Amino acid sequence: MELLDQVTTFFSDFVDPKKRVFVGYLFLSIFIAFAWIFVVQRRRADQAVKAIFDRKVFFSKSSIADYKIFFINRVFSLMISPLLVSQLAIATSVYFLLHNQSYIQPASFEGLNASVIVTLFSFTLFVVDDFTKYLLHRWMHKFPMLWALHKVHHSAKTLTPITVYRIHPLEGVLYGLRGVVAQGSTLSVFYYLFGNAVDLYTVLGVNIIVFFFHVTGSNLRHSHISIHYWRWLEYILISPAQHQLHHSIAEEHYDKNFGVALAVWDWLFGSLHLSQRDKELEFGIEDEPDDVVANLPAIYLRPFKEIYTIARRRIVRWGGRLMRFAPDRLRKSQKV
Repeated sequence: MELLDQVTTFFSDFVDPKKRVFVGYLFLSIFIAFAWIFVVQRRRADQAVKAIFDRKVFFSKSSIADYKIFFINRVFSLMISPLLVSQLAIATSVYFLLHNQSYIQPASFEGLNASVIVTLFSFTLFVVDDFTKYLLHRWMHKFPMLWALHKVHHSAKTLTPITVYRIHPLEGVLYGLRGVVAQGSTLSVFYYLFGNAVDLYTVLGVNIIVFFFHVTGSNLRHSHISIHYWRWLEYILISPAQHQLHHSIAEEHYDKNFGVALAVWDWLFGSLHLSQRDKELEFGIEDEPDDVVANLPAIYLRPFKEIYTIARRRIVRWGGRLMRFAPDRLRKSQKV
């Protein structure tokens, strides 16, 4: 019985509607992919099935490494999760901090229509969560130390829904803390402003907007099925093809489409790239050899080496600046 519980815990994400790889979302993604190939691309049903379950994709060295990383990271997350700060702790801290200001009194807007409050909370929680994901993702590409971690995800040469788990454990910690802060802060602000009227529109216990994101094929973003949206819609929502472009090694695609669900952030901050139809994309990191892509020790340990090298260079650079600055200060003090 204990062994069964452990196995269930390992695969809990596949039965949890709050997770992207929930089996229901995966089946819907398969259906959407089939409809796209059969109806839009006008290929035969057998060709659609063969394209979706391409053995070259699901059994590539990169994908097999993804499956192994999934198990290793599950062990790590089960060990580290109890040590991380909780959403309740953040929410409580922000809630009491709000009591220190006197401009807005607690529950000042509790009298608003209940459906308005619930709609506003559901929408705000989704937007804040999505924007902070965009922000952290962009930082992952901008700052060398963070890129050393995020390179693990981009090293995938083939994309499957399990590639979403191809992240370094330290990146997982950063994203976990991001979620705790974003959601905990939003929750506390709403409870302070609207009191006990705060609630969430949910489907299967999931924010209704997040649920819609998942049932419309969120898993296809990490896949070989290139589904694009209408041009105008790709300014608002990230299509699977746009996220696949984000993984492309082509130079014109660098630092584009950081958004998770919403493309609005990329549009506003100049990192949007619309999908390109009928263009073959190559994934991974340029000049990265295949043996490194599937080498688990390198995947987990190399980021630490790179971070150490970056930190050491910066310490030496800062030390050199201080040494050049010190004699100037010394000469000035001697003149005095």
